[in-house]
Amino acid sequence: MGLISKLLRKNTSPARLAGFALSNFIGLLIIGGAVMFYIDSRSIWGDDESVINTDYLVVNKKVTSASTLGDRESTWFSEEDMADLRAQPWVRRVGEFSSSDFRVYASVNQGGRGMETALFFESVPDSFVDVAAADWRFEPGQTIVPVMIPKEYLALYNFGFAGSAGLPQLSEQLISGIPLKLYMRSEDGTRSMQMEGRIAGFSNRLNTVLVPDSFMQYANSRLGADGSVAPSRLIIDVSSPGDVAIADYLSSHGWEVAGDKSGSSAAYLLKLVVGIVMAVGAVITLLSLFVLMLSMSLLMEKNRSVNHRLLMLGAPLRKVGAPYDAMIWVGCGAAWVLSVGALLALRSLYAGALEGLGDTSDGLLWGLGVSTLLALIVVGVNILSVGRKIQSAWGLRIGDAG
Repeated sequence: MGLISKLLRKNTSPARLAGFALSNFIGLLIIGGAVMFYIDSRSIWGDDESVINTDYLVVNKKVTSASTLGDRESTWFSEEDMADLRAQPWVRRVGEFSSSDFRVYASVNQGGRGMETALFFESVPDSFVDVAAADWRFEPGQTIVPVMIPKEYLALYNFGFAGSAGLPQLSEQLISGIPLKLYMRSEDGTRSMQMEGRIAGFSNRLNTVLVPDSFMQYANSRLGADGSVAPSRLIIDVSSPGDVAIADYLSSHGWEVAGDKSGSSAAYLLKLVVGIVMAVGAVITLLSLFVLMLSMSLLMEKNRSVNHRLLMLGAPLRKVGAPYDAMIWVGCGAAWVLSVGALLALRSLYAGALEGLGDTSDGLLWGLGVSTLLALIVVGVNILSVGRKIQSAWGLRIGDAG
């Protein structure tokens, strides 16, 4: 084995090996860095502490002069509208908003003071709400109704109404523990229900008061007018929020997306940019793989006669291939160590800024894991290639012996 190593040192091109290590380092850094940054930053746009996923869009028809004059049907979605929507390639599923067909009044009492207001309820299929099933459930006979309100409502109360009315400001934790007294009655006033509401969550993306779909069906059956009304809003689970095709489709139909769309657009652009960067890194990594394979092939070709003689003398295949494998490990190991150092340095540059924006994820582990996996793949592919060439030399030895 020492003899083979000496011969390899004579025929090895340090420049070629350094070129592989450099290109492999760049590829590992680009891919690992892209994955690391994506994992670190996606929570800023993808996790707005909302119970509604950023992949969901809330869609409604534009209010026109006809609907203003009383033609409410112009803002309803027909079965044809929903069937055409479900047929779009970027749509995974569509849910309908159900509205309360009865009057709702809510009151809150705290420290001997309180307030009362008229409300409205809406519901969506429970699968669209990211709340634990145990906290978002209603069964007939239950006296407590889970309720979800927009964060904006709480902000309006704290910084608008509370000061002028001499009421205390309420945190999310505090208001979640205060029971809401709900009084619900039919339009004609002949039927009514009284129940207790419990705040189960807050939403940044839905400007409505949500209740479980099971409760909405139950309450409408008891207090509603028994009239079937087409939905006026839809919630759509899309495959790529922010896609231009979605905006074009909605615009051509005169539909609007409710709520703040910046999170969805930013998340889509983030995925697009990261995808492009990773593709560039993958190409560089692939090229470095072929550079190393070519270098090993040229080296083994130069040492072909030496390898053949060693095999003829009975040297084991493993020992003949060991020096080549060692070179592969050294080249890939150097590239991996450099990429780890570069990833640590890169994350230190932006970690403070992202943490200040509310990032709580740890993309460094993901970036290091992806870089390590790619480095091992490069090592494995090249070692297999060396093994095949040694096997080929072994076959040549067998042929000569015959």
